Amino acid sequence: MSMVMTENELTLAIIQSLKDGKKVTFQVLMEELQPYDVAQQFIHLPPKHQNKFLIYLSLEQLTDLMQELNKENQLEVLQKLGIEKSTQVLDLMENDDLATLLSDLDPEKIEELLSEMKDEESEVVQNLMNYPPETAGRIMNNRYVWIPRRYTVRDTVDKLKHFAELAEYLNYLYVIDEEKKLVGVVSYKDLLLADLYDKIEDIMYSRVVKVDVHTDQEEVAKIISRYDFVTIPVIEADDKLVGVVTVDDIIDVVISEANEDIEKLSASGKAIDFNTRPLVAAYRRLPWLILLLFIGLISGSIISGFEATLEQVVALTFFMPMIAGMTGNTGTQSLAVVVRGLVSQDLELKSGIKLIFRELWVGLIIGIICGILISIIAYIWRDNFVLGLVVGSSLVLTLIIGTLAGTIIPLILYKLKIDPAVASGPLITTINDILSLLIYFGIATAFITRLS
Repeated sequence: MSMVMTENELTLAIIQSLKDGKKVTFQVLMEELQPYDVAQQFIHLPPKHQNKFLIYLSLEQLTDLMQELNKENQLEVLQKLGIEKSTQVLDLMENDDLATLLSDLDPEKIEELLSEMKDEESEVVQNLMNYPPETAGRIMNNRYVWIPRRYTVRDTVDKLKHFAELAEYLNYLYVIDEEKKLVGVVSYKDLLLADLYDKIEDIMYSRVVKVDVHTDQEEVAKIISRYDFVTIPVIEADDKLVGVVTVDDIIDVVISEANEDIEKLSASGKAIDFNTRPLVAAYRRLPWLILLLFIGLISGSIISGFEATLEQVVALTFFMPMIAGMTGNTGTQSLAVVVRGLVSQDLELKSGIKLIFRELWVGLIIGIICGILISIIAYIWRDNFVLGLVVGSSLVLTLIIGTLAGTIIPLILYKLKIDPAVASGPLITTINDILSLLIYFGIATAFITRLS
């Protein structure tokens, strides 16, 4: 029915079914949609229809909806559902998603919701919330299939049939011993190729790639990317298996970390999105910008210090914005390259030095090409060969320095265990402005007698 509809037609059909109270028609429409599409329909639905929309969804559909919404919309849905139905949905949610949702609520609200949930689910969620934020323990879930090493393939298949609906992913089965220690892993392919009466311990891989509960979530993302895993087991002390991290959780982590780095690179502080109010957005941006404002005053004092040079050669002012702007641009480009590279690989002394020399060559090549180009332009425009030489040589030096600053500063911060993204674009740009003006006016002052 909805397969031949456009998005607008589908939305109108959903609204009409809600107005007419036709729950069966509504369900027919919903069954054709993926959870993400259901969530989008809910978000863009007029508020007056949202309550009935939620009422007409089954518990399973509500759970899928919740896991596709952002935190703000999740809390709105919980409020609309009421405490009884909310806890039924929370019982069905993935425990890692639920721990993330509850972590920002008031303690009283958390206690109220957890007390209404099933004891087993509530205990699991509380355990997850005890782990530090942004660690494997916080983002793992406990819905996975484990098997004792003494099982046969037949025993394993029987268990899979029983627990298939409870597991989020069934690509790997984790093998444990009598003390629940992780001792191996078996894939579906291993089971299909094995005889029904083969022992699991005879076909399992005993060399298991795993992470500790306290492993940083970015490191977990790197490992999953490195090995192309769909899931990775999480262990506590003594190799005790306590959960798994799935690739969908890692995608969320990657997006979250990328957004966080973009915020830091742009010096915008905490998250600012399309829905952030103007006063809040301004408040979150102001601290960095005020700091940069005072640092920027140094640029003014530099210009003031070379006032005599400017008075003799006014043409120098024409090229100031270009010199400062180009230096800041190259610094920001190098910064972006370094921050992106540090996400995907570890930094060692050898690779760090190699990167610095690589960026030095990049700065030199860019500087020479741009320097020659601007020298020719300055000479033709002002009919002054020395002015072209001053502007061109200044640009060569400042582009080299700008590239190196954008490379070295984040590397130093990384080695100091500080997030390199805090070496934000505006900060690099401001520092490079100061250096570029010093170089530009310094060279111009040295050639002042030939410029006049």
